[in-house]
Amino acid sequence: MKDLFPLFLVFVIASHWLCFRLVGAIDFNVVNYGAKGDGLTDDSIAFLKAWQAVCVTTRGTPTLIIPQHKTFMLQPLSFQGPCKSTTINVMIMGTITAPKNPKNWKWVNNDDDESWVKFDGIDGLVINGGGKIDGKGAPWYRQSNRPTALRFLKCDNLKLIGPLTHINSPKNHISITSCNGALLSRLHIISPENSPDTDGIDISTSTNIHVEKSTISTSDDCIAINSGSKLINIVGIKCGFGHGISVGSLGKDGKYATVEEVHVRNVTFKGTTNGARIKTWAGGSGYARNITYEDIILIGVKNPIIIDQHYDAYNILNNARKVDRGSKAVKVSDVIFRNNHGTTISKDAIKLDCDVIGCTNILLEDINITSLDGEIPHASCNNAQGSCISCNINVPCLK
Repeated sequence: MKDLFPLFLVFVIASHWLCFRLVGAIDFNVVNYGAKGDGLTDDSIAFLKAWQAVCVTTRGTPTLIIPQHKTFMLQPLSFQGPCKSTTINVMIMGTITAPKNPKNWKWVNNDDDESWVKFDGIDGLVINGGGKIDGKGAPWYRQSNRPTALRFLKCDNLKLIGPLTHINSPKNHISITSCNGALLSRLHIISPENSPDTDGIDISTSTNIHVEKSTISTSDDCIAINSGSKLINIVGIKCGFGHGISVGSLGKDGKYATVEEVHVRNVTFKGTTNGARIKTWAGGSGYARNITYEDIILIGVKNPIIIDQHYDAYNILNNARKVDRGSKAVKVSDVIFRNNHGTTISKDAIKLDCDVIGCTNILLEDINITSLDGEIPHASCNNAQGSCISCNINVPCLK
């Protein structure tokens, strides 16, 4: 058995948290490349020097070490691939923090101000550890143009595994863009309730994405699945305040948008504005189909189940009348809400507001939602077709 030991994962315990490392890992500690870790010094150059060494090595499994008990302040930077090793490991044990004041952010160029830390074109990237990422977002919240904190672009076979804490992003905390194959697990994402557009995880133009065993409390979508996404699995998530788990928004400015094969299961929504949500803009085109929200626990949720084909963020924010943009719409079909149980603070627990083309093959099964005072809430329904089986709420447009 001793001879077989190097073939297995070994577990390293550090500062009361557990992370995994592959045997044969070769360490590249950012401190050895000049990083101070005092929370004040700009450590960006040291991180990039260490990354260059990691990316070009061909020996073992190169591992970028961000050590514990230190705070590393980073300006906007991009970790570029491709790298020579088939697996690249980044171990976050300390804290990574953004500059405190937006005026002190140093952009590389004016075209790259969409993200603070970006991993670009790196296949086999594994990020783990029990550290923290702090986006210092509060000073950004009154500005219109704000960056995503952590972006993964064209990173196939990605793994982001905690326990990792991510707080106070200026905008989205984590964006997954054009990635094929990703596992996000054991994450704790949090921002203040008054922080605008601070989605927990945004997924777009990506396939085979699995998000699990995480706690997300942000002021916007807990998780958002955007256009071009397919085969998305979300399991074992606890969503605090915020806007729930959303497909969309899709079709803004008349664009063609597609999302399919989204499976959300074993999720708790506590005090959120929405629970299971699909939102599309009037005037768009394309489809959102084969979507399932199953085994959902609702605790004081305003809109537990909602399909909104007249979505308009500006009008919602300003409580204005929605604008009719013609007969075009993103087609919503083959949607299942199954075993959704709990409480709502609203009189309308279920809202199916579909466009003139309608929503088809909508199934509500085993739905039991009550108001906090124990009353049975209502459902509002427009141009939706399908069935309601074992529902304690009457949904008039479903059989």
